[in-house]
Amino acid sequence: MSTDCIVKTVLLRASRQRVWRALTDPAEFGGWFGLRFDATFVAGTSMTGVIVPTLVDEEVARMQKPYEGLKFEIVIEKIEPERLFSFRWHPGAVEPGYDYSAEPMTLVEFLLAEQGDGILLTVTESGFDAILPARRAKAFAGNEAGWDLQVNRLIVKHLARNP
Repeated sequence: MSTDCIVKTVLLRASRQRVWRALTDPAEFGGWFGLRFDATFVAGTSMTGVIVPTLVDEEVARMQKPYEGLKFEIVIEKIEPERLFSFRWHPGAVEPGYDYSAEPMTLVEFLLAEQGDGILLTVTESGFDAILPARRAKAFAGNEAGWDLQVNRLIVKHLARNP
């Protein structure tokens, strides 16, 4: 078992274009993921997001509610249309008053591939081994569980409700 990398996959019953829009339109991404952005995703840019409860699952929205309004930074790495979207962020950056800026960021990659009559979405978050040992295990465990919800529940529900 790797302590540096989380990988989650799901077969989505939607077109490549539809999945791509769910991932790269900031308003749409934020709606299912549980974030709000006030700008478009552009490779090489840094942007601030705000945690808001997801719009697609009441149970997950309740889990996100205590963090509502918390700001965080992402850096958009790559946008390869309808294939790869990636960004960097500070995993588990939810402690009020803690300055995460000196810590390394992990890399989150969303990769799309044709598979049968759907699109295989692979989400990989890597770089946990570079995080300070005092935060590493908690950040990894939190994101391991979080990506399960995001990949296997939230985006699936979002696409089913918004074909």
